[in-house]
Amino acid sequence: MGFLNNGRLIVGYDLGNEFCQISFAASGSSEAETLSQVAGAQVYNIPTVLCKRYGTNQWLYGREALRSSQEGVLVENLLSMAWDGEPVVIDGESFDPVALLAIFFKRSLGLLPQAGPKLGAIMITCGLLDTRSVEVLTRMVESSRLKAGRIAFQSYEESFYSYMLRQPRELWGHDAVLFDYRRGGIRSLRMESNRRTTPIVTFIEERKHSFPEYALPLRGEEDGERNLTPERQKELEAAFLKIAQEVCGKGNVGSVFLIGDGFSGDWMKDSLRYLCKGRRVFQGNNLFSKGACCGMQERIEPGEMGSAHVFLGGDKLKSNIGMKVFRQGEESYCALLDAGSNWYEAEQEMEVYLQEGNELALIVSPLVRSETGEKNGRTIRIVLEGLPGNMARLRMRFSMKEENCLAVEVHDLGFGEFRLSSGRVWKEEIEI
Repeated sequence: MGFLNNGRLIVGYDLGNEFCQISFAASGSSEAETLSQVAGAQVYNIPTVLCKRYGTNQWLYGREALRSSQEGVLVENLLSMAWDGEPVVIDGESFDPVALLAIFFKRSLGLLPQAGPKLGAIMITCGLLDTRSVEVLTRMVESSRLKAGRIAFQSYEESFYSYMLRQPRELWGHDAVLFDYRRGGIRSLRMESNRRTTPIVTFIEERKHSFPEYALPLRGEEDGERNLTPERQKELEAAFLKIAQEVCGKGNVGSVFLIGDGFSGDWMKDSLRYLCKGRRVFQGNNLFSKGACCGMQERIEPGEMGSAHVFLGGDKLKSNIGMKVFRQGEESYCALLDAGSNWYEAEQEMEVYLQEGNELALIVSPLVRSETGEKNGRTIRIVLEGLPGNMARLRMRFSMKEENCLAVEVHDLGFGEFRLSSGRVWKEEIEI
C-alpha cells in the first residue's frame, strides 16, 4: 500500500475492441471518477484506434486518430487483431499487433496527468479472460513498459461484482441485473448470491441476446440520441421489453443497470416502466471501468462486503486445493490454491519432506455443489515413479494451466548428507 501514501492513482481501464474508458481514484476508499474526453461533459469513450501518418513514425490515437484518418493509415480492431496474432502491414511496414495495442494503451493513459498524481496501480478489464486473452494483455503491459506498482486483469463479470461491492448494502438484498448494449447485441449479466454459505458465494449468469444496432452511436460521435424512425423505435422497444422480461421475470431482481450509449433517448418507455416496477434502475456507460477501479481498491484495502463474499466467475478457481502435512508432530491442512482467486494468478511453491513412500495426496474441495449435488472433496494421488530412498526433500510448484487444469511440478532435492539429489523432475496436469 506504499504507493497510496505517495498519492498515486488507482486506475480502472476498460479495454474494448471499439472503445476504451479510464476511471481512477486517489485511494482505496475514495470514489472512482471517469476521464471525460470533453471538459464538463460525460464523454467517456476513447475510440480504440490508431492512425500512422504517411511516411513518418508519428502515431495518433483515439478521436485525434479519427480526425486525421485522411492524413495516414487508420488502424482499427486493435484488440481483436492482437488476439489473432497475425502481423499487420501499415504504410508498407509490418507490425506486431500486440505492439500496436501497447502503443494505444500507453498513449491513452497519457490522459491521466490531467486527473492528478502518477499511476500507482491499474486493473484492466475486458469482455473475455481466457488463456489467449491473458497472454495478450500480459504482453501488452510488458511492451508498454508501464511504471506502476501493481497491474492485474479481470473480466466484465468481475468488474460488475466489484462495482456492486461499493454500492449501498440495501442493493445486495436481491439479485442485480446489468444490460450491456453494444455492437453484436445485448449482453445480460445477472448477479446472484448464496447467503447460506460462509463466505457468501456470488456468481453471475451471462446471456447474449441478438439485438438491432439502430440506437448505437457511430464511432467517434458524441453521446446522444440517434435519429430513429417511429418504426425502428417500435422494433427496439418490443425487442428489449422481451429481453427484459426473460431476464428479470424470474426470481427477485432488486436493481437493474443499463450500460451503453444505445440506451439513451426515449425509445424504451414501456421497457423502463416494466423494469421500474419494484426495482431500482440505473443508467450510464462507465460501470466497467469504475468496477475495475473498485476491483483494485478491494485488492489493496478489502472492504467489509468484499471480506464477506467470494466471487466465482468464469475465470475463478472453483475449488480449494490443499494437502495434509505434519507440523510439530500434528497433522494439519495446508492450503495451496484458494477458491475465488483468478485461475491464471493462482500459484504456490513450497518444500516438504516425504517421510516414506513415493506418493503425494492432494485434496480438492469444490466451493459449491456439483450438478450431482455433491460437495465433498476428493483426493488426488501423484505417484513419483523412481524416487530413490525412503526419505526425500521435495520442492513443489502448483499453478493452473487453464480454468480446470492443475499443473504440478515436483523436484527431488535429495536428503542432505544422506542422499544427493537425483535431479528427477515430475510433471503432471490434472483435471479438477
